Amino acid sequence: MQLKRIPHPDLSCPDHRFSDLLGPENWARLPAAIRRRFGKRVRGGASVAYQGVVTHMQMNGAGRLLAHAARLIGAPLPYDLSCVGKPAVVIVTEDIAGTGQFWIRQYGRKSGFPQMIHSSKRFAGPSGLEEYIGFGIGMALNVSVENGALLFKSDHYFVSVLGLRLRIPRLIAPGALVIGHHDLGQGQFRFSMRLDHKVFGHVLSQDAVFKDAKE
Repeated sequence: MQLKRIPHPDLSCPDHRFSDLLGPENWARLPAAIRRRFGKRVRGGASVAYQGVVTHMQMNGAGRLLAHAARLIGAPLPYDLSCVGKPAVVIVTEDIAGTGQFWIRQYGRKSGFPQMIHSSKRFAGPSGLEEYIGFGIGMALNVSVENGALLFKSDHYFVSVLGLRLRIPRLIAPGALVIGHHDLGQGQFRFSMRLDHKVFGHVLSQDAVFKDAKE
């Protein structure tokens, strides 16, 4: 008796949230592969996983201090240079209760457990998109298209205390953060992150190459 193959359920639907932030003209400037990744929304509670490898990691003295100090609030920045050449995994889960996404980034290390970075993206705030790392700390993001890449640029940092939203002064903020999604063709893309400070210069940067999630 031949068993009938049961297809996987369709857990995705169209997602217009990122295209609405960019506008139709900028959205059309993106490669089709990027529009496909950011134009498909998984059902609430479902996840998409991307597997890859870290290809670049750099920190100056200020970056090392900042990355390790940030471990007190959940380690939102990569802090181990030994992650270069090690596996990386990104898992995106749709928020069931809200209209945002939960992101988990896992970076392998030379020894010990992999570093896990948790954050939540919410389509809210003055810029239309915010990323929260916990402890009431978040970052407003501006979305743009440059040279065919989708960029997320920090607008300002803030902390929520007793229901109040307080902007963190630029003088004591971590710096200007730019996160990029660059299509490489053949089902691959590069994730880039760069943090620069007016006083401390190029603080931290990281690149990783990922493969498209399997349907």
